[in-house]
Amino acid sequence: MTTLVFGHKSPDTDSTGSPIVWAWYLNEIKGVPAKPVLLGEPNTEALFMLDHWNLDKPEIMADLAADTDVVIVDTNNPAELPDNINDANITGIIDHHRLVAGLETRGPIEINIQPLACTATIMWKMIGKDWAQAPREIKGAALSCILSDTLEFRSPTTTQEDKAIAYSIAEELGVDISAFAADMFAAKSDVSAFSEEELLRMDSKEFDLNGTNLRVSVLETTSPAPLLARKDALMGAMPAVATADGAAQVLLFIVDILKEEATLLVPNDTVKTIAENSFGATVSGDSVVLPGIMSRKKQIIPNLKM
Repeated sequence: MTTLVFGHKSPDTDSTGSPIVWAWYLNEIKGVPAKPVLLGEPNTEALFMLDHWNLDKPEIMADLAADTDVVIVDTNNPAELPDNINDANITGIIDHHRLVAGLETRGPIEINIQPLACTATIMWKMIGKDWAQAPREIKGAALSCILSDTLEFRSPTTTQEDKAIAYSIAEELGVDISAFAADMFAAKSDVSAFSEEELLRMDSKEFDLNGTNLRVSVLETTSPAPLLARKDALMGAMPAVATADGAAQVLLFIVDILKEEATLLVPNDTVKTIAENSFGATVSGDSVVLPGIMSRKKQIIPNLKM
């Protein structure tokens, strides 16, 4: 049986690249037939990564058959996985997020969750000396994942291990990190082809805040002006997205990678209260700038208060 390797819904660069890296390792090093798949359309930065390193785009999985062997990467949250994930045979989990209850396994498995910025960093450590056998495109995928998740080391989630491993891979590949990251972020910033609904779900996590389900969305960009120009349309789309997704509110943070700040859109009094209670902000309009806020995992979700 072929093991499917996948990350979370709304795949970003890490949830697109890390399944490719781990499927290579299982196939070529461990001798376990494996295949990377996606749970949705990858974002523009992930598509840039695939094109730049001449990687095939993994197929988007429509249905997960019961009893399929799977390895879950870049999440351990059932809400971000297929509805029937517990009908599959989960054989491994590799992640860098907080532990969330709900997954069930059929026996003891290897779980590797580390407080690092990127899943690919953990994989590099797990692969060890066999990394020398990785082809250029696999190394490029891992480097792309680390630079994306660390925002080229600007994110407060960045550790020295993430940084050192990224520089090591870049040296192997002869890649200028600053130039390559700039190209990646430019690709991420081009969202002109996406609808407001797609943007609200593009990089989004479900979060239960004391019994209130929130959709916490982040758009990272080096050019926030085009997104802010669509502010009214984005806020207008929030109620329908919230209703369709079973959320009470959609929180949208537009992260300016270069200025290292986030703008939170404030469509109503509930979100205004969340902004003021969570970040000590003073909200006087339909948006508020939050200096230094860049990481959903470390700075946004842990601080959310109603």
